[in-house]
Amino acid sequence: MESKNSNFYTFLPIFICSLAIPLSMFMWLGHLAFVKFTSHPEYDDNEIPPTRWLISVFVPVFFAVYGYRRKGVNASGAILGFIISIVLTVANYSFLGCLMVFFLSSSKATKFRAAQKAKIEEDFKGGEGKRNWIQVLCNGGMALQLALLYLIDCGPGERPIDFGRLYRSSWLGIATLSAFACCNGDTWASELGSVLARGDPFLITTRQRVPRGTNGGVTFVGLFVSFLGGLVVGLTYFLINIYTVDRAILLRSPSQLPLILIGGIAGLLGSVLDSLIGATLQFSGQDEKGRIVETPGKGIRHISGIRILDNHSVNLISSILTGVIMPTIAIHFWP
Repeated sequence: MESKNSNFYTFLPIFICSLAIPLSMFMWLGHLAFVKFTSHPEYDDNEIPPTRWLISVFVPVFFAVYGYRRKGVNASGAILGFIISIVLTVANYSFLGCLMVFFLSSSKATKFRAAQKAKIEEDFKGGEGKRNWIQVLCNGGMALQLALLYLIDCGPGERPIDFGRLYRSSWLGIATLSAFACCNGDTWASELGSVLARGDPFLITTRQRVPRGTNGGVTFVGLFVSFLGGLVVGLTYFLINIYTVDRAILLRSPSQLPLILIGGIAGLLGSVLDSLIGATLQFSGQDEKGRIVETPGKGIRHISGIRILDNHSVNLISSILTGVIMPTIAIHFWP
Protein backbone atom coordinates (compact mmCIF):
# COMPACT_ATOMS: atom_id res chain seq x y z
CA MET A 1 0.00 0.00 0.00
CA GLU A 2 2.80 2.40 0.90
CA SER A 3 4.54 1.64 -2.40
CA LYS A 4 1.39 2.44 -4.38
CA ASN A 5 0.94 5.77 -2.60
CA SER A 6 4.58 6.60 -3.20
CA ASN A 7 4.23 5.88 -6.91
CA PHE A 8 1.08 8.01 -7.10
CA TYR A 9 2.71 11.08 -5.60
CA THR A 10 5.80 10.54 -7.74
CA PHE A 11 3.93 10.48 -11.04
CA LEU A 12 1.21 12.99 -10.14
CA PRO A 13 3.22 16.08 -11.22
CA ILE A 14 4.15 14.33 -14.49
CA PHE A 15 0.52 13.42 -15.11
CA ILE A 16 -0.68 16.97 -14.47
CA CYS A 17 1.97 18.54 -16.71
CA SER A 18 1.39 16.04 -19.53
CA LEU A 19 -2.33 16.80 -19.48
CA ALA A 20 -2.19 20.52 -18.81
CA ILE A 21 0.35 21.64 -21.41
CA PRO A 22 -1.23 20.19 -24.61
CA LEU A 23 -4.75 21.00 -23.43
CA SER A 24 -3.86 24.60 -22.62
CA MET A 25 -2.13 25.00 -25.99
CA PHE A 26 -5.17 23.60 -27.77
CA MET A 27 -7.45 26.05 -25.93
CA TRP A 28 -5.09 28.94 -26.69
CA LEU A 29 -5.14 28.17 -30.41
CA GLY A 30 -8.92 27.89 -30.31
CA HIS A 31 -9.09 31.27 -28.58
CA LEU A 32 -6.89 32.89 -31.24
CA ALA A 33 -9.31 31.67 -33.90
CA PHE A 34 -12.36 32.76 -31.93
CA VAL A 35 -11.13 36.23 -30.96
CA LYS A 36 -10.89 37.28 -34.61
CA PHE A 37 -14.70 37.27 -34.74
CA THR A 38 -15.35 38.99 -31.41
CA SER A 39 -14.33 42.21 -29.67
CA HIS A 40 -14.95 44.12 -26.43
CA PRO A 41 -14.74 47.86 -27.17
CA GLU A 42 -14.73 48.90 -23.51
CA TYR A 43 -11.60 46.87 -22.69
CA ASP A 44 -8.30 46.66 -24.48
CA ASP A 45 -6.86 43.52 -22.83
CA ASN A 46 -9.01 40.77 -24.36
CA GLU A 47 -6.13 38.64 -25.59
CA ILE A 48 -5.49 35.60 -23.40
CA PRO A 49 -1.76 34.75 -23.37
CA PRO A 50 -0.65 31.09 -23.45
CA THR A 51 0.61 31.39 -19.87
CA ARG A 52 -2.93 32.15 -18.68
CA TRP A 53 -4.29 29.16 -20.54
CA LEU A 54 -1.60 26.99 -18.93
CA ILE A 55 -2.50 28.21 -15.43
CA SER A 56 -6.20 27.85 -16.25
CA VAL A 57 -5.70 24.15 -16.93
CA PHE A 58 -2.82 23.24 -14.61
CA VAL A 59 -4.38 24.62 -11.40
CA PRO A 60 -7.88 23.12 -12.00
CA VAL A 61 -6.38 19.69 -12.83
CA PHE A 62 -4.26 19.73 -9.68
CA PHE A 63 -7.21 20.99 -7.64
CA ALA A 64 -9.56 18.29 -8.99
CA VAL A 65 -7.05 15.51 -8.33
CA TYR A 66 -6.40 16.85 -4.84
CA GLY A 67 -10.11 17.05 -4.01
CA TYR A 68 -10.75 13.54 -5.31
CA ARG A 69 -7.79 12.05 -3.44
CA ARG A 70 -8.80 13.80 -0.22
CA LYS A 71 -12.37 12.46 -0.63
CA GLY A 72 -13.80 15.95 -0.84
CA VAL A 73 -15.55 15.14 -4.15
CA ASN A 74 -16.40 12.01 -6.09
CA ALA A 75 -15.56 11.47 -9.76
CA SER A 76 -18.55 13.43 -11.09
CA GLY A 77 -17.91 16.27 -8.64
CA ALA A 78 -14.23 16.40 -9.60
CA ILE A 79 -15.02 16.58 -13.33
CA LEU A 80 -17.60 19.35 -12.96
CA GLY A 81 -15.36 21.19 -10.51
CA PHE A 82 -12.55 20.98 -13.07
CA ILE A 83 -14.75 22.58 -15.74
CA ILE A 84 -15.97 25.32 -13.41
CA SER A 85 -12.40 26.03 -12.27
CA ILE A 86 -11.20 26.47 -15.86
CA VAL A 87 -13.89 29.06 -16.61
CA LEU A 88 -13.25 30.93 -13.35
CA THR A 89 -9.48 31.00 -13.88
CA VAL A 90 -9.70 32.21 -17.47
CA ALA A 91 -12.10 34.93 -16.42
CA ASN A 92 -10.37 36.22 -13.27
CA TYR A 93 -7.80 34.74 -10.89
CA SER A 94 -9.74 36.24 -7.98
CA PHE A 95 -12.71 34.06 -8.91
CA LEU A 96 -10.57 30.94 -8.67
CA GLY A 97 -9.17 32.10 -5.33
CA CYS A 98 -12.70 32.42 -3.93
CA LEU A 99 -13.56 28.92 -5.13
CA MET A 100 -10.45 27.38 -3.58
CA VAL A 101 -10.97 29.11 -0.23
CA PHE A 102 -14.60 28.02 -0.17
CA PHE A 103 -13.80 24.39 -0.98
CA LEU A 104 -10.87 24.05 1.43
CA SER A 105 -12.40 25.90 4.38
CA SER A 106 -15.86 24.34 4.02
CA SER A 107 -14.32 20.85 3.84
CA LYS A 108 -12.45 21.51 7.08
CA ALA A 109 -15.60 22.91 8.68
CA THR A 110 -17.59 19.81 7.70
CA LYS A 111 -15.08 17.53 9.41
CA PHE A 112 -15.02 19.64 12.58
CA ARG A 113 -16.53 17.59 15.45
CA ALA A 114 -18.03 15.15 12.96
CA ALA A 115 -18.98 12.62 15.64
CA GLN A 116 -21.09 15.19 17.46
CA LYS A 117 -22.93 16.17 14.26
CA ALA A 118 -23.66 12.53 13.40
CA LYS A 119 -25.73 12.24 16.58
CA ILE A 120 -28.10 15.05 15.62
CA GLU A 121 -28.31 14.74 11.80
CA GLU A 122 -29.52 11.55 10.15
CA ASP A 123 -27.80 12.11 6.78
CA PHE A 124 -24.54 13.55 8.10
CA LYS A 125 -21.48 11.82 6.60
CA GLY A 126 -18.68 14.07 7.80
CA GLY A 127 -15.29 13.29 6.33
CA GLU A 128 -16.74 10.35 4.38
CA GLY A 129 -19.20 12.50 2.50
CA LYS A 130 -18.01 13.28 -1.02
CA ARG A 131 -19.57 16.15 -2.97
CA ASN A 132 -21.15 14.93 -6.20
CA TRP A 133 -21.83 16.95 -9.34
CA ILE A 134 -25.21 18.13 -8.02
CA GLN A 135 -23.66 19.61 -4.88
CA VAL A 136 -20.84 21.18 -6.89
CA LEU A 137 -23.34 22.69 -9.32
CA CYS A 138 -25.59 24.07 -6.56
CA ASN A 139 -22.63 25.71 -4.82
CA GLY A 140 -20.71 26.85 -7.90
CA GLY A 141 -23.41 27.15 -10.56
CA MET A 142 -24.19 30.83 -9.93
CA ALA A 143 -20.48 31.73 -9.95
CA LEU A 144 -20.01 29.76 -13.18
CA GLN A 145 -22.76 31.74 -14.94
CA LEU A 146 -21.38 35.04 -13.66
CA ALA A 147 -17.86 34.13 -14.80
CA LEU A 148 -19.16 33.27 -18.28
CA LEU A 149 -20.97 36.62 -18.44
CA TYR A 150 -17.75 38.31 -17.29
CA LEU A 151 -15.82 36.65 -20.13
CA ILE A 152 -18.40 37.44 -22.78
CA ASP A 153 -19.14 41.00 -21.72
CA CYS A 154 -15.81 42.23 -20.32
CA GLY A 155 -13.16 39.83 -21.54
CA PRO A 156 -10.62 37.97 -19.39
CA GLY A 157 -8.38 39.58 -16.79
CA GLU A 158 -8.32 41.10 -13.32
CA ARG A 159 -9.82 44.55 -12.87
CA PRO A 160 -10.37 46.81 -9.87
CA ILE A 161 -13.85 47.37 -8.50
CA ASP A 162 -14.75 50.79 -9.87
CA PHE A 163 -18.43 51.33 -10.60
CA GLY A 164 -17.70 54.73 -12.14
CA ARG A 165 -15.34 53.58 -14.92
CA LEU A 166 -15.80 49.78 -15.05
CA TYR A 167 -19.41 49.26 -14.10
CA ARG A 168 -20.09 45.87 -15.72
CA SER A 169 -16.91 44.13 -14.59
CA SER A 170 -17.35 45.60 -11.10
CA TRP A 171 -20.96 44.39 -10.88
CA LEU A 172 -20.06 40.88 -12.04
CA GLY A 173 -16.98 40.77 -9.79
CA ILE A 174 -18.97 41.69 -6.68
CA ALA A 175 -21.71 39.22 -7.66
CA THR A 176 -19.22 36.34 -8.05
CA LEU A 177 -17.50 37.19 -4.77
CA SER A 178 -20.89 37.35 -3.03
CA ALA A 179 -22.05 34.00 -4.42
CA PHE A 180 -19.00 32.25 -2.98
CA ALA A 181 -19.17 34.23 0.28
CA CYS A 182 -22.81 33.15 0.64
CA CYS A 183 -21.93 29.46 0.23
CA ASN A 184 -18.96 29.69 2.57
CA GLY A 185 -20.81 31.69 5.21
CA ASP A 186 -23.75 29.32 5.21
CA THR A 187 -21.47 26.27 5.43
CA TRP A 188 -19.53 27.75 8.34
CA ALA A 189 -22.78 28.63 10.10
CA SER A 190 -24.27 25.14 9.77
CA GLU A 191 -21.08 23.14 10.35
CA LEU A 192 -19.43 25.26 13.04
CA GLY A 193 -22.32 27.14 14.61
CA SER A 194 -24.26 23.93 15.27
CA VAL A 195 -21.53 22.55 17.53
CA LEU A 196 -19.94 25.72 18.94
CA ALA A 197 -23.15 27.31 20.24
CA ARG A 198 -23.94 26.35 23.83
CA GLY A 199 -27.73 26.52 23.62
CA ASP A 200 -30.24 25.21 21.10
CA PRO A 201 -30.91 27.39 18.04
CA PHE A 202 -34.08 29.37 17.49
CA LEU A 203 -36.19 29.22 14.34
CA ILE A 204 -35.50 32.37 12.34
CA THR A 205 -39.18 32.83 11.42
CA THR A 206 -40.78 32.34 14.87
CA ARG A 207 -37.82 32.68 17.28
CA GLN A 208 -38.92 29.48 19.01
CA ARG A 209 -36.23 27.11 20.28
CA VAL A 210 -35.70 24.08 18.03
CA PRO A 211 -33.32 21.09 18.11
CA ARG A 212 -29.83 21.50 16.67
CA GLY A 213 -29.62 20.73 12.97
CA THR A 214 -33.12 22.04 12.20
CA ASN A 215 -33.35 23.80 8.84
CA GLY A 216 -33.88 27.49 9.54
CA GLY A 217 -32.51 27.25 13.06
CA VAL A 218 -29.95 29.95 13.86
CA THR A 219 -27.74 30.98 16.74
CA PHE A 220 -25.81 34.18 17.35
CA VAL A 221 -22.60 32.14 17.15
CA GLY A 222 -23.70 30.72 13.80
CA LEU A 223 -24.53 34.17 12.42
CA PHE A 224 -21.15 35.47 13.57
CA VAL A 225 -19.18 32.62 11.97
CA SER A 226 -21.19 33.08 8.75
CA PHE A 227 -19.91 36.66 8.68
CA LEU A 228 -16.36 35.36 9.26
CA GLY A 229 -16.77 32.77 6.49
CA GLY A 230 -17.73 35.48 4.02
CA LEU A 231 -14.98 37.73 5.33
CA VAL A 232 -12.34 35.12 4.44
CA VAL A 233 -13.65 34.97 0.86
CA GLY A 234 -13.67 38.77 0.63
CA LEU A 235 -10.11 38.95 1.95
CA THR A 236 -8.99 36.42 -0.66
CA TYR A 237 -10.56 38.41 -3.49
CA PHE A 238 -8.98 41.61 -2.17
CA LEU A 239 -5.46 40.17 -1.88
CA ILE A 240 -5.48 38.56 -5.32
CA ASN A 241 -6.93 41.70 -6.88
CA ILE A 242 -4.35 44.11 -5.50
CA TYR A 243 -1.46 41.84 -6.54
CA THR A 244 -2.69 41.05 -10.06
CA VAL A 245 -4.28 44.30 -11.26
CA ASP A 246 -1.94 46.66 -13.08
CA ARG A 247 -0.46 49.09 -10.54
CA ALA A 248 -1.18 52.19 -12.63
CA ILE A 249 -4.85 51.23 -13.01
CA LEU A 250 -5.12 50.40 -9.32
CA LEU A 251 -3.79 53.82 -8.30
CA ARG A 252 -6.50 55.53 -10.36
CA SER A 253 -9.23 53.40 -8.79
CA PRO A 254 -11.09 53.66 -5.48
CA SER A 255 -9.79 51.75 -2.46
CA GLN A 256 -10.39 48.01 -2.75
CA LEU A 257 -10.58 47.47 1.01
CA PRO A 258 -14.42 47.38 1.03
CA LEU A 259 -14.13 44.03 -0.76
CA ILE A 260 -13.34 42.42 2.59
CA LEU A 261 -16.44 43.84 4.27
CA ILE A 262 -18.61 43.04 1.24
CA GLY A 263 -17.56 39.41 1.60
CA GLY A 264 -18.51 39.38 5.27
CA ILE A 265 -21.92 40.97 4.62
CA ALA A 266 -22.58 38.52 1.77
CA GLY A 267 -21.72 35.59 4.04
CA LEU A 268 -24.13 36.82 6.69
CA LEU A 269 -26.86 37.68 4.18
CA GLY A 270 -26.52 34.32 2.45
CA SER A 271 -26.83 32.48 5.76
CA VAL A 272 -29.95 34.46 6.72
CA LEU A 273 -31.58 33.87 3.32
CA ASP A 274 -30.73 30.17 3.50
CA SER A 275 -32.30 29.97 6.97
CA LEU A 276 -35.46 31.81 5.90
CA ILE A 277 -35.96 29.55 2.89
CA GLY A 278 -35.06 26.45 4.90
CA ALA A 279 -37.49 27.30 7.69
CA THR A 280 -40.43 27.65 5.30
CA LEU A 281 -39.86 25.55 2.16
CA GLN A 282 -37.71 22.73 3.54
CA PHE A 283 -39.11 20.04 5.83
CA SER A 284 -37.52 19.44 9.22
CA GLY A 285 -38.59 16.66 11.54
CA GLN A 286 -37.19 14.64 14.43
CA ASP A 287 -37.10 10.84 14.48
CA GLU A 288 -37.39 8.55 17.49
CA LYS A 289 -33.64 8.71 18.06
CA GLY A 290 -33.73 12.50 18.26
CA ARG A 291 -31.99 13.06 14.92
CA ILE A 292 -33.12 15.69 12.42
CA VAL A 293 -34.58 14.32 9.18
CA GLU A 294 -35.77 16.06 6.01
CA THR A 295 -38.42 13.54 4.98
CA PRO A 296 -41.79 13.09 6.70
CA GLY A 297 -42.82 9.59 7.71
CA LYS A 298 -44.03 7.32 10.46
CA GLY A 299 -42.71 8.28 13.86
CA ILE A 300 -41.35 11.61 12.59
CA ARG A 301 -42.31 14.67 14.63
CA HIS A 302 -42.75 17.75 12.43
CA ILE A 303 -40.71 20.77 13.52
CA SER A 304 -40.87 23.29 10.69
CA GLY A 305 -41.28 23.84 6.97
CA ILE A 306 -42.98 21.97 4.16
CA ARG A 307 -41.35 19.55 1.76
CA ILE A 308 -40.84 21.62 -1.39
CA LEU A 309 -37.08 22.14 -1.61
CA ASP A 310 -34.09 20.06 -0.53
CA ASN A 311 -30.84 21.36 0.91
CA HIS A 312 -29.13 21.61 -2.50
CA SER A 313 -31.95 23.70 -3.95
CA VAL A 314 -31.89 26.03 -0.95
CA ASN A 315 -28.13 26.53 -1.36
CA LEU A 316 -28.52 27.36 -5.05
CA ILE A 317 -31.38 29.82 -4.52
CA SER A 318 -29.53 31.54 -1.67
CA SER A 319 -26.38 32.00 -3.75
CA ILE A 320 -28.42 33.40 -6.66
CA LEU A 321 -30.24 35.90 -4.45
CA THR A 322 -27.06 36.98 -2.69
CA GLY A 323 -25.21 37.35 -5.97
CA VAL A 324 -27.95 39.64 -7.31
CA ILE A 325 -28.53 41.68 -4.15
CA MET A 326 -24.96 42.44 -3.08
CA PRO A 327 -23.82 44.42 -6.18
CA THR A 328 -26.80 46.73 -5.67
CA ILE A 329 -25.74 47.30 -2.08
CA ALA A 330 -22.08 47.77 -3.04
CA ILE A 331 -22.89 50.44 -5.63
CA HIS A 332 -24.40 52.73 -3.00
CA PHE A 333 -21.58 52.34 -0.48
CA TRP A 334 -18.49 52.04 -2.71
CA PRO A 335 -16.04 54.96 -2.26
